[in-house]
Amino acid sequence: MSTTSPAVVTESAYLTLHYRLATLDGTDLITTFAGNPATLMMGSGQLAPFLETCLMGMPEGTHQTFQLAPAQAFGERNPELVRDVSRATLDENSAPGADYKVGDLVDFAAPGGGRFAGVLRQFGDGVVTFDFNHPLAGQSLQFEVRLISVL
Repeated sequence: MSTTSPAVVTESAYLTLHYRLATLDGTDLITTFAGNPATLMMGSGQLAPFLETCLMGMPEGTHQTFQLAPAQAFGERNPELVRDVSRATLDENSAPGADYKVGDLVDFAAPGGGRFAGVLRQFGDGVVTFDFNHPLAGQSLQFEVRLISVL
């Protein structure tokens, strides 16, 4: 009788899995458990790098939940990333007639042609305050995985 070891996740593996990312109090941020499993390729940017790190070396058939501290997830909140932006800059980066409200996520052109986004926190006289931290920065998270297959 020959026994073969289950396939394990490598840097270039194709995976079929159910996964769930949630806050520590159990609030789902994203889940595939209620529907079809996800199929993805490691290293292709379909999952955040810190989630891929959790999967590395995991054997096919594993069901595991990881508790991730902020530093292991989207990082600690950085007060330097809460910035005032001139209303003129906001207008230059807005669709004509855009009506932003506190809490809206606004996309900006970055120097060099990239893009970045910030959450509008408050309107002031001629300035608008944005938080450019990731919305989940500073939060501990749960990452649950049921690894169905590894190719």
